[in-house]
This record gives sequence, C-alpha cells and structure tokens, in this order.
Amino acid sequence: MTRRRILVTGGAGYVGSHLVKVLLHQGNAVRVVDNLSTGSRANLAAFEGQDGFEFVEGDLLGSSIDDYLDGCGEVFHLAASQDVRTALTDTRSDVDQNIRATYRLLEAMRRTDTSRLGFASTSTVYGEARMVPTPEDYAPMAPLSLYGASKLAGEALISAFSHTFGLQAVVYRFANIVGGRATHGVVYDLFAKLQENREELEILGRRPGTRKSYVYVDDAIAGMLAAWEASQEGYEVYNVGTEDQINVEEVADAVSGALGLEGVRYRWTGGVDEGRGWRGDVRDMWLDIRRLKALGWRPYRSSHEAVGLAVKDLAEQNQAG
Repeated sequence: MTRRRILVTGGAGYVGSHLVKVLLHQGNAVRVVDNLSTGSRANLAAFEGQDGFEFVEGDLLGSSIDDYLDGCGEVFHLAASQDVRTALTDTRSDVDQNIRATYRLLEAMRRTDTSRLGFASTSTVYGEARMVPTPEDYAPMAPLSLYGASKLAGEALISAFSHTFGLQAVVYRFANIVGGRATHGVVYDLFAKLQENREELEILGRRPGTRKSYVYVDDAIAGMLAAWEASQEGYEVYNVGTEDQINVEEVADAVSGALGLEGVRYRWTGGVDEGRGWRGDVRDMWLDIRRLKALGWRPYRSSHEAVGLAVKDLAEQNQAG
C-alpha cells in the first residue's frame, strides 16, 4: 500500500490499535478518532510523535465528524459498543454506538466525498446458522443479540449508501478475535478469573459450552488488509476466522495450559437457554473463509493456538503493568 491518509474510528481500542500499527508500518498517515469510552491512549503510546500519526479524542455522535474526515480518502470504522452482553442491561448502547454513529459517519463521508470504507462487523449477524461453516451469502440472517442486530443494521446502511452514492465498502464479519490489549471476551474473562483464583475457575454456561472459532488478532488484521487491497468498487463482504472451532471447555484448558496451571477445578454456572453463557449467546459459530482465502490470505494459527498466544500476550501485558 502506498502512503495514504486513513481515518481509523475506534483506533485506541483493542483491534483498532493493532490495525493502526500495521497501517503506520506500511507507510500510511493515520488519524485516530476515539472517545476513549472503551479504548485507551496507552494502546497508542508507541505511535505518539511518529510521522503521520494523529490522535483526536472525539465522538461520532458529536458535531465534528466532517473535520475528522478532512484530508482522509479512506476510513476503517471500528468504533462501536463491543461487548455482546452490554445490551442485557443497556439496550440503547448498541443502537447509539453501532447504528446512529455508523449512519452519521456515512452521512459525513457523503458530504465530504470520502469514497472508501472498511467496516468491522461480526459473526453474530448470522444468528444460530443452520449451515456451519457459514458462508457470506447464508440466509436468513436472524441475530440473537442486540449487538448482532445493530451490526447487521450497520451493514444494511452501508450497502444502501454504497449502491445509492457510489461508496466503496468492505464489510468484515469476524469470528472471536483474541490477543493482547483485549478488554472483554471469554479468553480475557477466564484469564482474569485465573489471576484471582488459580485453583477454581467459574465458567458461564453448561459443560462443555458453546463451540466457536477464535482468530488471533494479527491474522484478523492481515485478513482485513488482504480484502481491502483486493477490493476495487462496490460493496463486498468477507468472513474472517479460522478453519476450526473449539468449545468453551477447550478454551478453558488452553488458557489454563498457557498459564502453566494443572488441576484447575471448573465450576459451570449452568447457563441459560439450553446451556448458553447468556441470552443472545450463539451456541455454534464457524465461518466459511474460502472467499478470503481465495485472495491469498490464510489464518496462520488455529483456534487453540490463537487462544494460547492471546493468553501469553495478556500475561506479558499484565506483568508490564
């Protein structure tokens, strides 16, 4: 990729900060906009003062969106309400942060003639798919969570803007992304619990738990950029995941093993709705990634390996304070 000026919304967050690192390494100028509600300036500390890097503390629900886009021809939109379980107690968060904010960004892009958008979506848009692995053209999509529904609404808005106003857009439907700087998710939760009690581990749900794919953050970023570089026009959707899936008990084994722990007792909560960890949790998720692989990309780590690397990253992060 030649040097371009790119806006990354949510760039101080977990995945966003990893993306910013790669974009800067490729020689691009990157402006990060983040309201720091879930992100952290610490995730961007290594880039402060670096040529081409700019940070703006701002909110897509605020009044300065056009200014954020000034000079940027491309946008990676990662700002969002990120934890699927948030809506269990706050139903407005997903609507505001994932739908309204996306609409306002699209309107600003239309006004400023900003032509390219990469959008971080999610595997949860498929709901409880009857076809596993699940391809991008699977239907009907019936999300179980407000998070999944809000991301699907975002996809629909982007599709409409693409077809109506000529926006070129790439949508990424991610499996569970794991790695350093994470602040939520099953791997983070199990890791945090084992820091408090290394003998007994509470696990949400019913044994052996849900089955899902876990993709290491570096593989996910590489997948994003492979699709970005290959896409030229229109509206395109790519699944980003791994070629396998593991259940929650296997995740717990991988987390315990990566920490060098043996004989940890697992205490299952029993879960809800036939053993799910929480209402809206998908029991079986595995994405068909052949479309993205056809571009030359592949995930270098399996789900089990991704979990192990993520725990190593989190442990190093913990030690560094």
